[in-house]
Amino acid sequence: MAKSGTFKRILSYAKPYGKYWPTYLFLSVLSVIFGIANYALLGPLLTVLFEADTIQSVAQRPEFSLSVSYFEEIFNYYLSSLIVDKGVLKGLIFVCIVLILASLFSNLCRYFSQRILVTLKTRLMRNLRSDLYTKIASLNVGYFNNKRKGDILSSISNDVNEVQNTVASSFHIIFREPILAFGFLAMLFYMSPKLTAVSLVALPLSGLVIGKLTRKLKRGAVQTQQIMGSILSRFEESISGARIIKAFNAKKYVKESFEKDNDAHRRISRSIFNRQEMASPLSEFLGITVAVVVLFYGGWLNIKGELGMSWPSFVVYIGFYWRVLEPLKAIANAYSNIQRGLVSGDRVFAILDQENPIKDSDNPLKINEFKDSIEFKNVNFAYNSDLVLSDIDIVIPKGKMVAIVGPSGSGKSTLADLLPRFYDVTSGSIKIDGRDVREYAQEDLISLMGIVTQETILFNDTVYNNIVFGMENVAEEDVVSAAKVANAHSFICEMEDQYQTNIGDRGVKLSGGERQRIAIARAVLKNPPILILDEATSALDTESEKLVQDALFNLMKNRTSLVIAHRLSTIRNADEIIVLKDGKIVERGTHDKLLQQNGLYSRMCQMQ
Repeated sequence: MAKSGTFKRILSYAKPYGKYWPTYLFLSVLSVIFGIANYALLGPLLTVLFEADTIQSVAQRPEFSLSVSYFEEIFNYYLSSLIVDKGVLKGLIFVCIVLILASLFSNLCRYFSQRILVTLKTRLMRNLRSDLYTKIASLNVGYFNNKRKGDILSSISNDVNEVQNTVASSFHIIFREPILAFGFLAMLFYMSPKLTAVSLVALPLSGLVIGKLTRKLKRGAVQTQQIMGSILSRFEESISGARIIKAFNAKKYVKESFEKDNDAHRRISRSIFNRQEMASPLSEFLGITVAVVVLFYGGWLNIKGELGMSWPSFVVYIGFYWRVLEPLKAIANAYSNIQRGLVSGDRVFAILDQENPIKDSDNPLKINEFKDSIEFKNVNFAYNSDLVLSDIDIVIPKGKMVAIVGPSGSGKSTLADLLPRFYDVTSGSIKIDGRDVREYAQEDLISLMGIVTQETILFNDTVYNNIVFGMENVAEEDVVSAAKVANAHSFICEMEDQYQTNIGDRGVKLSGGERQRIAIARAVLKNPPILILDEATSALDTESEKLVQDALFNLMKNRTSLVIAHRLSTIRNADEIIVLKDGKIVERGTHDKLLQQNGLYSRMCQMQ
């Protein structure tokens, strides 16, 4: 039942597939009809080549009827007329031309049916990846803390490809291959019911063996997809952590970890591929075995004079029988593809079905300006049952700067993440202008805030596009003004293409201070009333820190600021300093007042 639901859901991404399958079915039927004609023409061809003297003229043209016998009789009528009137060579040319035309039309119909299938597959792939991207972009930050990037990337690439192959395989199983098998089987019964009945006894035996083989593929598919996610994670870590790997001479260590996963993937893949490769030769062997049984039985009937067909017709019969085996083999292979695709579909839908705990209320309030204050009231936050923040009470009046300090792991960044609702409080409330932030629309709430973090997030794009990121209809002079406020304009002008210079992946072409100043320019351009600065200068050298600090002071003018500080010298002028330890507020006050208390803050200042 679950797999049926997965399959239906996969197909839903190709909607409206109703506009595809009727044409696909029609073209598949035509392809099968012309394919049958191809093999049926082998009989007359052999007769003309080797038994032309047995061909007798058909005196009367048969009356039309929608039946196999009519088409056989009308063909024999024209063929016999040509041979009697114009000679065997003309008859041979006629048979060859009809054979070529039948082959041409059969393959044209097959080609155009495949074009429909390609359209269906690519449409599904686009829709599924679009939904995946939208879902991933909407998930809360906590989701990514528990997931490896490689698993997510594997779903976007490998799993989506497997899913689209599932659709192709399912169309073959539902439409083309059964029609093909039925069409040739019908011809077998038409030519010799007795001989065909014997073959039908043997065919299910080969089908059972192949079916048992393909069922084993599903378990291996689950394992390979999981390990592939781990392999992609290794690659991503090696690329993003290249400097650290080289700095610690850890190439051997990371390579050993990679090789462990890579070899596990090789072993499981080998087992799966061996089973896949076994399916075709095994089915061919079983098919030949059954064909030999049919040949033996046909020879026995011929010896007894009960075969009821000429030897050219018997050759055609064997050709039809062989063509029956091909769609059965194709169905077996398609079934194994569908099993892999369903496993991949489950992995994709596990992401799409992931519930985002950060939701808007049923009737969210609109907010487009910040008027009064921000209030953390008795805020508690636990992550995976571990208490991170406890009994937090903070009020930040409009236009004021509140700094959060404390040892590493005290909950500073988590507290800042609660304000834009990257996480929701476990208990208590955070209010803006007297209303709980959970009452506001998330998009409106975040539009009030500018965020500059210690880990500067830039994109593989131009300086200009990184500054205007997420904003529309921005005037170029406003971008330049924002860069000047952030102390970034001067170094941007020294770059080769100035604002149109590509800064590389994550801004790798820039120094740490330059990256940070571009991030500040982005916040300046947004012009938010509320600022969240998360240790924005902690990773910089002294000279870069001064430039960035000046830019931050420019940014914070006339704005409400929540500043997480690592270097305490940067927050001397804060209106209030909150000292956290183990998720609790242990001290609070101005810089001078806290120094006089000779507590944790004072000791931190002395250490710096």
